[in-house]
Amino acid sequence: MSTQTDVIPEPADDTADAPFKTPLIIKLLVASTFVVILNETIMINAIPRLMVDFDVTPRAAQWLSSIFMLTMAAVIPITGWFLQRVPTRKAYSVAMTTFVAGTLLAAVAPTFEVLLVARAVQAAGTAVMMPLLMTTLMMVVPENDRGRVMGNVMLAISVAPAFGPVLSGVILHTGSWRLIFFFVLPVALLISALGLKHLKNVGEVQAGPVSWLSVALAGGGFATLVYGLSEVGARSAGFLTTVITVGGVLVAAFVAYQLRLQRTGSPLMDLRTLKSRTFTVSLLLMSVAFMAFIGSMILLPLYLQDIRGLSAMQTGALVMPGGIVMGLLGPRVGHLYDLVGSRPLVIPGSIVMVGALAALSRVDADTPFALILGEHVVLLVSLACIFTPMFTLAMGVLPQELYSHGSSILGTLQQVAGAVGTAVLVVILENRTESLAASGSSADAAFIGGLQWAFVAGALFGVVVIALSLFLPSKADQPASMH
Repeated sequence: MSTQTDVIPEPADDTADAPFKTPLIIKLLVASTFVVILNETIMINAIPRLMVDFDVTPRAAQWLSSIFMLTMAAVIPITGWFLQRVPTRKAYSVAMTTFVAGTLLAAVAPTFEVLLVARAVQAAGTAVMMPLLMTTLMMVVPENDRGRVMGNVMLAISVAPAFGPVLSGVILHTGSWRLIFFFVLPVALLISALGLKHLKNVGEVQAGPVSWLSVALAGGGFATLVYGLSEVGARSAGFLTTVITVGGVLVAAFVAYQLRLQRTGSPLMDLRTLKSRTFTVSLLLMSVAFMAFIGSMILLPLYLQDIRGLSAMQTGALVMPGGIVMGLLGPRVGHLYDLVGSRPLVIPGSIVMVGALAALSRVDADTPFALILGEHVVLLVSLACIFTPMFTLAMGVLPQELYSHGSSILGTLQQVAGAVGTAVLVVILENRTESLAASGSSADAAFIGGLQWAFVAGALFGVVVIALSLFLPSKADQPASMH
């Protein structure tokens, strides 16, 4: 059963002479997404202050980032069902109200535990925004313009994480860490008010019950799995094996239950999306690329701070240009996708990614910062040539009724792939470092040797991306019914 909402008409055909203009609804959602994603990394520089104010250890303080990631992993799998059951305006209102409430609670948090809860509330709102944006974009933007508009989305999600540490560093120079949240709060309120004033409902709302067992399996399974993977290198092998196994079993049970629910028409995550070969290949390609991307983003700050002695703010300033360049290239790469399709962008981008990671594997204790900056910028330029076309291609092959589920699956696999990539590269880094240290190398030399091996592993991920890119069509196939 479905009920009609204030549906925006289907976009006009692209043969019109006037160039397509990005709808206001997409601009507002992109701005909102930028603000909420900014908060993923904005606390990095505040951790030393928080450790003093709340008298907590570095490991405890790191939970401010971990709880954000785990909540995202738990909530994103639910968004496919949620976005089909509520109108666009209500989904936006729930997401931004939740985020604002978390931000306000964080700003006034009297204890560390309350601050952790506030970060989880923020993350719950953030988890809804990206699937909402992707689903809405697919509904209101004509096929021949989706690449360019998707590039604007990449601008938001690329620049925001890079900008977070630098912004927080500037704010912390003026006063308390609480100012970070008091800075974000009015911005979020303003964007929320503008969004609620101008947003229109898109598509149809489908009535249907929620499977609470699915919610429990998804939330518990994906959060436990991502937690176990994120703790690799910090916990004992026995503990990690137990946690990862439990998470894996819960995820497997969730998948099996969704396949069963598909026969009744009300799965929490509709896996019929995987019947599309193009969607599945795109999903695998982006997951492997994300493994290399996130893993490498963990490695470089470790090197810059532990070996080169840079502060967190200096490290953020050095890696920020790459994020900005990646974001600024997004719309241009998207426009090229609209013209030439995915293969002429993704295949060369994958090759350049391998070259950039191979170059980073040659860093040592004296590598010039300018060279590191240049290699990092090249890496993120290559990723811009991969992610923008892949998001557009993957979503474009799905029928409209599966858009929300497709964006939910993409977001979920990103969280898992990022955790897997980080775990694999950290294990390689630590094992090689221990081996070199045992053979007599100095601590710094051993760490650099481990780092080099880890970047080589990232380059091998890139080789897999190249292989998968060869199976891509140039443009999205015509969506077909998947009943």
